[in-house]
This record gives sequence, structure tokens and C-alpha cells, in this order.
Amino acid sequence: MPDGTVKYLIKLKFTVEGIVEKADIIGAIFGQTEGLFGSELNLNELQKNWKIGRIEINMQTKNDRVFGEIIIPSSTDIVTTALVAAMVESVEKVGPCDAKIQLEEIQDVREQKRRQIAERAKEILKEWYIKSASEGEKIQNEIYEVLKPYKVIEWGPEKLPAGPEVDSSDTIILVEGRADVINLQRAGYYNTLALNGAKVPESVVQLKGKKKLIAFLDGDRGGDLIQKELEQMLGDIPIYRASPGKEVEELTPAEIKEILEGQKKPAPAVEIDSALLEKVKSIYPSLKETLEAVILDGNLNELARVPVNELMQALGKVTDGKHIIIDGIATQRLIDAAKSSNYTTIIAFKKADGIKVPEGMKVYTFSELGLS
Repeated sequence: MPDGTVKYLIKLKFTVEGIVEKADIIGAIFGQTEGLFGSELNLNELQKNWKIGRIEINMQTKNDRVFGEIIIPSSTDIVTTALVAAMVESVEKVGPCDAKIQLEEIQDVREQKRRQIAERAKEILKEWYIKSASEGEKIQNEIYEVLKPYKVIEWGPEKLPAGPEVDSSDTIILVEGRADVINLQRAGYYNTLALNGAKVPESVVQLKGKKKLIAFLDGDRGGDLIQKELEQMLGDIPIYRASPGKEVEELTPAEIKEILEGQKKPAPAVEIDSALLEKVKSIYPSLKETLEAVILDGNLNELARVPVNELMQALGKVTDGKHIIIDGIATQRLIDAAKSSNYTTIIAFKKADGIKVPEGMKVYTFSELGLS
């Protein structure tokens, strides 16, 4: 079936009380639904007429049982699609083994595509607006550079790039590199000092207690690493960050002033219990790319490890669970269910857009913890 003709995806979960192959499951579906509603609704006929596509089986074997998901693409109307789902649900045997098949959802592929188009339209509009609004500031930058050229000096035994007022100022702004020193001068800041790498130079460490130190870092993974190094070497100093995905050298003077002069607060560091973080680090290598979830109790003992599609059921069955580590997405549905079962922490591969985290819960991603 050509991808563009698919209207719906029928998704069903199944359990077979015995060891079977994918071919056995497919055969049971076709065999036990044949003739139920006349020949024109036989799955074979529907496939020949491009009304349904190739049936996919995703399965796992555990403790002499087979479980997983059945996915059936459909290009017919919703009534026929629902009837196909009900027919497949009626299958009770796979070979000699008892089986249970249950519909999870009928996904409207067109609705998902409409949402994707709408989101892309928002991105296009935002990009156009930012580009249009920045033109005036770019011209201002060009004029400013003519009026007052920037100057970069070498500072300390490491010959670090710095602004001309780094020695005379009571406050020093620590940045990542030479280009950042130049860009901050365009915004009127001449008391800058570049670290020139992720490691804090010894001469910069010696400034602690002698000068007021603040940091202004890129909004990327490199900025995350430098922030951790600064916190370790210099303690609790104010740390400002560019917007996610942006570098300090790319910011306009207005954006720099907005961040540094208090209209935007410093980016908060991710706070997490150190023992829990170490436990997550030990679990992560065996959990990555498995589509499984691990449940821990308050003492960080592993209570259960289940497939992601069984996690919702497990939450109510596992007693004393407090933390969830999931190779999947932290959805609002999962967060609400975890809260109602007294869980306090979810650590996931990704957070769904627009989630609201209730009071008393914390939700992190692996990347926020420096694991991916």
C-alpha cells in the first residue's frame, strides 16, 4: 500500500500463552476472521484491493509467553476500519495456544499530518519574523563597528582572549571563546575573558574572591559541560545562557543586554539527588534503545523492568515505587498516572510538548542529566 493512501493505523496489543512465530499470528488472524462478514470483508480481499496494507507484528518472548503489538494500515472508511479491528480482536487462538488481542487505538494518520503541517507553518512564520526583525539590528551593528572598533587583548600566562577593560573592571564576564569577546564589545561590554576550552584555566581560578565573576555561555551541549566545570572550580557564580541551540557569538546586542541586565534570569542548573543520578547512570547503558522502563523504590532498589507499552499497567501493580526511568517519552498521561501512584521522579528519553509537572514531582531527560 503506498504510504500516501493510508488514512488510519489500527494498533492492537496481544498476549499468547505459549511460544509462537510471527507467521503463526498472521495465519491465525487471516484464518479466524475469514468469512465472518462475507467475502468482500475478508482480509485477503481487502489487501488485494489496497484497502488494508501489510500487517506488522512487533513481538517479544518472556517466560514462555509472547506479547507485543499488531499494526494494520487502512485506507478504507472508519466504519470498515473499526470492523477490521473488531474482527482481529475476536481471535482467541494462535495454533494450540490461547491468545488475547485488544485494541489500543485507531490512529488518524491524516490528523497527525495536519498537526505536523500546522507546526511547520508556525516555524516558518517565526523564522520569517525573526529574520525581518533582525535586519534593523544588523544595520545598527555595522554602524556601531565603524564608530567604535573592537579590541581583543591577551590576558594571563595562558594568553586568553579578553576585552580591554578586563583588568580595570571589578566584574569579569567569562565567555567561551574569542568570538564571544568580540560580540560582547558590540553590545558595550569590554570586561570579558574567554576560557578557550572546557577546562577552567588556573589564572581564572585565582580570580575567585578578587573579582566578581559571572559567566555567559552558549545554549548548547558544550555550554552544559562548561557550566558543570565552572560550578566545580568556581562554586556558585551567576551563570547566564544563550537561548537553547544558540551561541553567544550569534546574539544581537539587544539580546545580550536583555540576558545580562536582568530581563532574563540565569538558566537554572538541573538539580537531582546525587545518589539517584548515580543509579540512573548505572542503569542507562542497559536501558538505552530497549523501549523499556525501570521502576525504583525510595531506596533505589530495582522493583521492575517492563516494556514501555506495559508501564501504565505496572504503575498500579508495583508497590513502593518512587522513581521511573524510561527509554521513551514522558507524556502528560504518564506524569498524571505516576503522580496518582505517589511516584516522585520520571527520567525519560524525551518530554512531550506542553507537559505540566505537578508539585512534588520532577521530570528530567537523559540529555539534561548529561547522559545522551
